[in-house]
Amino acid sequence: MLTYGVTLIVASLGGWLNKAGYAIVQEHGWMSWNLFLALVPLALSMWLFWQPRSRLLVWGTLVLLGATFWPSAPGVVRRLMQIGGDLGVIYWVVALLLTLVLMTVDARIRSHNLIRSPLWWLGFLTFVFFLPNAPYVLTDVIHLVSDIRNGSQGKWLITVVYIPKYFLFVFLGFQAYVLSLIHLGKYMQKQGWGKFIWMAELILHILTAIGIYLGRFQRFNSWDIITNPDALVTTVMSDLVGKRPVVVMVVTLVVIGSLYWLMKIVTLAVAERGSIAQREVGQISPET
Repeated sequence: MLTYGVTLIVASLGGWLNKAGYAIVQEHGWMSWNLFLALVPLALSMWLFWQPRSRLLVWGTLVLLGATFWPSAPGVVRRLMQIGGDLGVIYWVVALLLTLVLMTVDARIRSHNLIRSPLWWLGFLTFVFFLPNAPYVLTDVIHLVSDIRNGSQGKWLITVVYIPKYFLFVFLGFQAYVLSLIHLGKYMQKQGWGKFIWMAELILHILTAIGIYLGRFQRFNSWDIITNPDALVTTVMSDLVGKRPVVVMVVTLVVIGSLYWLMKIVTLAVAERGSIAQREVGQISPET
């Protein structure tokens, strides 16, 4: 009787673990891809604006980039091959030559310590174009709402697996947005433009709100800037004068701005606390 009870408990536990494991990996495709896109501007901000002293932050970002990109790698390769075929050989030859020219100019400018090079500005434009992908993860909560309404997964799965999974996903994506703008602010402060940080953040919040609207409701993505610019520009110009799109963008702007302000305060406080603790540890002599 005891053996039967233990067997029943083990079997039930095994069934729960199987369901939990399936719930964890379910939807990992779009989640990993969206998180990869959210981490791209963070990685660019480290190159463009500020090289963090924390190796954990640098290597953690690189590891997450690789881990989130890997599941979507085959699809990305196929998509790039399709884009390459659509754009034609001449486009890629010109793009390759332009890249080589920019790299050469960049090397010369860096060696002479002059102003920022064209390659840096190209990286900055890429940063701006990809930045909306980071807070875009906030809108993916609609999938969690759909899972909860569906109810087929069971309340315990929703509570133990789905909610923590979505929370971690949204937190990592939006934190990438916060860190990216913090790095930009540090760069502006270093350049003597500290009083313009709030203005730069506001402009990027506005552009991000527009980008999120285009991505969530019009289903555009960052690649359409290259592959489908005509439709993108036409949609932006028509939606900017529509009442409903403007309301959606304003609400998105308020939500992003408020969450960014709160998380920026917390992030800077944690970073400052870590710096103080590190200095205190460094001041401890070996004799003590």
